Amino acid sequence: MKGRVVILDEIAGRGAAALIVDGALQELSVDPGDDTPLPGAIYRAVADRPVKGQGGLFVKLPGGSGFLRQVSGIAPGQRLLVQVSGPAEPGKALPVTTRLLFKSRYAIVTPGAAGLNISRAIRDEELRVELDALAAEGMAGADATLGLILRSSCATAEPEVIAEDIAAMRALAEAVLTDLQGGPELLVDGPGAHDLACRDWLDPAPDSFVTDAGGFADHGVEELIDGLLAARVPLPGGGHLMIEPTRALVAVDVNTGPDTSPAAALKANIAAARDLPRQLRLRGLGGQIVVDFAPVPKKDRAILDQVLRAAFKPEGADVNLAGWTTLGLYEITRRRDRLPLAELLA
Repeated sequence: MKGRVVILDEIAGRGAAALIVDGALQELSVDPGDDTPLPGAIYRAVADRPVKGQGGLFVKLPGGSGFLRQVSGIAPGQRLLVQVSGPAEPGKALPVTTRLLFKSRYAIVTPGAAGLNISRAIRDEELRVELDALAAEGMAGADATLGLILRSSCATAEPEVIAEDIAAMRALAEAVLTDLQGGPELLVDGPGAHDLACRDWLDPAPDSFVTDAGGFADHGVEELIDGLLAARVPLPGGGHLMIEPTRALVAVDVNTGPDTSPAAALKANIAAARDLPRQLRLRGLGGQIVVDFAPVPKKDRAILDQVLRAAFKPEGADVNLAGWTTLGLYEITRRRDRLPLAELLA
């Protein structure tokens, strides 16, 4: 299956979306299926007590609590606006932040981060001038603390559509920012799987957009998901990866298969390094990740370093490549941005 395909469907009665590029699953989103707060949701919260030794404080949310890594200038009982920054780990409070983002397909309004910005992916100078004018017009008269980012999808959108998106996000931000009276309350829900796909996966434009019931079955998504639930990941040339989450970390082991020559080891390691970001993202795995690459001479580690940096570059600040340990393992930390797939589909 060639091309870029976005599919909206369901898994076990839950909304789900998949992005397939040239037959490979690149993105997958599955709704939790209960009242679990979605990343991106915005709440009116009430500050509770600081947590000694953790550099943060608890906030009261409707039906639960959140953890905010910020204490400066916040007093117990104070009303504040927070946004869910990721999924809650078992037994822990929901991670939240006071750095709000009002995000749509074309525009992101950024309270507290003033300025008009255009995605660096848009390089056409004439188009950037036009978008800058649109941004200035859309934010004219707004509070000086409100900023705006125009996303890369603006490159192929009509000016009227972009202007509507800017107006909608600005109006939503202005309404929410003044809604501080009352107790804990959900003010803006986070995007579900279908909304997320329509907001973030349509740039570049897909060759096919499937909304028919049974789209996952027709396009082999169910089999691709089954592969993500298995620890073993085949690699070209007969090697394989083993990805095994534990309570403390995610252990990744690279095996060359029957060929144990240095050339086979480097080849398997490079293939594993290139696919690792996708595997971690789709499986919803984060935290500390330890990779045991197939043994290679130390001089070949520089090659692996380059491959890993290039492979993880699209992940941005969410990933830290800590590097090699004295025992020859490679350490990575990745922000937990979604629930583990195995938990969602358990």
